[in-house]
Amino acid sequence: MTRDESAADGSGVRSVQRALDILSLLSEERPLIAVRDIVAATGLAKTTVIRLVQTLEQSGLLWATNAGYMAGPGLWRWAHLARRSWELPPETQRMMRELAARERETVNVYVARDIVRVCIAQQESPQPLRHVVHVGDELPMWAGASAKVLLRNAPDTLLARIAASSPYGEGHVRRMREWIDEADQQGFATSHGERENGLSAVAVPILGRSGTVVAALTLSGPTVRFGDDRVAAFAEALLKAAAQMNERGFDHPLF
Repeated sequence: MTRDESAADGSGVRSVQRALDILSLLSEERPLIAVRDIVAATGLAKTTVIRLVQTLEQSGLLWATNAGYMAGPGLWRWAHLARRSWELPPETQRMMRELAARERETVNVYVARDIVRVCIAQQESPQPLRHVVHVGDELPMWAGASAKVLLRNAPDTLLARIAASSPYGEGHVRRMREWIDEADQQGFATSHGERENGLSAVAVPILGRSGTVVAALTLSGPTVRFGDDRVAAFAEALLKAAAQMNERGFDHPLF
């Protein structure tokens, strides 16, 4: 490994970050990728890409085909481990199903990961017009009801980084702090079209054994179905469900 490849930057060891960048190019929409596509997407030299791809293939994380590289069988073990670690208990899944059926909106559970929030569980709304986020999706923290809940007690340094990643720049910190304080005072947070026009959400905190916020439980859907009366009902239903989760000791990363 060259000195350049082993040098550390803000994202960690450079060669490791480059390998992860290559793996992140794979998706359901693009399950195969050629070396030339990796070069174009990453801006790395072809020789560097080939060396990284060969290392990933040797580790079983990529698999070579005539059409390009696909996810390798070595990822199965990691995927299985991640599912076992993050899958919600049956009782909590049942509560989410009942909540979605009763309130007729999509239920999600989010956890914070640095400047993004990650969906770790979802129960879709039974209605044809609904909001759907895939498990594992990362959403920004500069807006949204769940972000306001997850950022309780967040340090100013983190808020500054989140604001810098937003469309509003560093000045957005003040608005974010107002949202967070309001959510803390009323016990729940709301959002209407902050990240996506026509989308609304209500979120409440899920607490760990130490009393800190470890996750956010949300109901989300079209704004036309989130009038003041419905928001109040959604908040009441979410608070009741979250209280049941808190009683059994909801900890990170789950149980």
